[in-house]
Amino acid sequence: MKKQTIYEEMFNSVGQIAILIDPEKTNTDKQLKEILFKIEKSRVKFLFVGGSTATHSQVKFVVRFLKNNSPLSVILFPGSNKQFSNEADGILYLSLLSSRNPKYLIEQHIENSIEIYNSHLEVLPTAYLLIDGSSDSSVAKISDSKPLTRTSKKEVLKTSLAGLLQGKKIIFLDAGSGAKKTVPNSIIKEIKKHTNAPLIIGGGVKTTKKLISLKSLGVNIIVVGNLLEKNLKKFSEISSYLNQK
Repeated sequence: MKKQTIYEEMFNSVGQIAILIDPEKTNTDKQLKEILFKIEKSRVKFLFVGGSTATHSQVKFVVRFLKNNSPLSVILFPGSNKQFSNEADGILYLSLLSSRNPKYLIEQHIENSIEIYNSHLEVLPTAYLLIDGSSDSSVAKISDSKPLTRTSKKEVLKTSLAGLLQGKKIIFLDAGSGAKKTVPNSIIKEIKKHTNAPLIIGGGVKTTKKLISLKSLGVNIIVVGNLLEKNLKKFSEISSYLNQK
């Protein structure tokens, strides 16, 4: 049987979990071993690697460690063109469509386009939108852009559809690391009503209840990162959710 692509895995199921590892904060053997030990027997599907200001060497080290010690798909979630490793399985090729800053719409992409084009990575063109999570997002600061408001569901929909029309294959709505609130249900429902593209939601996911709610709305991938950075014991929340699947 032909192995599914990463895109097919994302598309074919809802409520899947991706653990986000920021190489700037989690970059030692001990830290990474602890995370992998926690998820070893869980149903976590993906490992996302990236952060707003992680260095090239930090990303390469973390990706190599994960590939050598875990069977899970390792997918780059880059904050800049420097966050690249040819040892990963795939890359979320992000266009920050909620911004009008050309640096994150196309300029960053140009810098290492040849390297990515010639790599073996599965490239996942992604419409990436920041949504206000009632906190100051590091992505918003780095990109010098403002998130879309929590009440602008029509604007979020129009922007997402524009991304799909440009050829993006995935929609990623992110409330940002450490967000106090997740992406509103009303926005998620609007996106799911008008498109069947794989939907990724990140930021502010802290409880089993929220995980179940996002799954019920048809979210394909739920990203969890900041919660585990602060307290790895919180993985029990994720395990509880995954055991219900």
